Amino acid sequence: MPVTAISGAASGIGAATAAMLEAAGHRVIGIDLRASTISADLSTAAGRAHAVAATLDACGGALDSLVLCAGLGSDFTPATKIASVNYFGAVDLLDGLLPALSARAASGGRPAAVVVSSVASTQITWEKNPLAAALSAHDEEAVAATLAALGDRAGHGAYAGSKNALTVAVRQRVKQWADAGVRLNAVAPGAVETPLLQRGLDDPRFGQLIRDFVAPIPRRAAPGEIAGLIGFLLGEQAAYIHGAQLVIDGGIDALARPTAF
Repeated sequence: MPVTAISGAASGIGAATAAMLEAAGHRVIGIDLRASTISADLSTAAGRAHAVAATLDACGGALDSLVLCAGLGSDFTPATKIASVNYFGAVDLLDGLLPALSARAASGGRPAAVVVSSVASTQITWEKNPLAAALSAHDEEAVAATLAALGDRAGHGAYAGSKNALTVAVRQRVKQWADAGVRLNAVAPGAVETPLLQRGLDDPRFGQLIRDFVAPIPRRAAPGEIAGLIGFLLGEQAAYIHGAQLVIDGGIDALARPTAF
């Protein structure tokens, strides 16, 4: 039975992915604040360390796949937690659980990991990302100082900046992970019908902006549609896809920047 760890497994894309993989015969180790196999607060270093240690214990030191879905939207306050969960909560689990994925590769498996980024990751470049230096240095104090300087734009800066940095982190790991026998990719959803999106819709600061964010396919994605792409990337048909970010947004990225890809 394949063993898969999923962060953010209690709701939204994480829950849809967990249900899909369980139906396919996987044993899922869920990681979330509550209602999951492992309860952990990924906004703190201690919580992330606990998530890694508990996952390694639950899987016996070997994982077939890892899916990182945990995240916070731009409406969340304080904005520092957005960056902490979206970036540090993903990269610490990537790095901490690579040995378990590599162990599966060493025993003849073909493990893979998928990180849920966002189409927002494409809306700024690394060079113009105000959080790039602080996030890549793993300096949470510098992240807090940068966000404080952004004032009312801190929430959006934390979200777009952390997702941009997360995609960069995936791409920066391609050689290390390939050497370990593990594939690593990212998916970049647009608007998805999740509790995270609903919180944004209910926020007076961001609700109208989200409602105006209409893709060429004029609807929002269902969580299961994102889960389907994640499942493909974990599977044998994607065996030569590594270090990629696949956008799944109904065409909004292509509409916004048709010549940049």
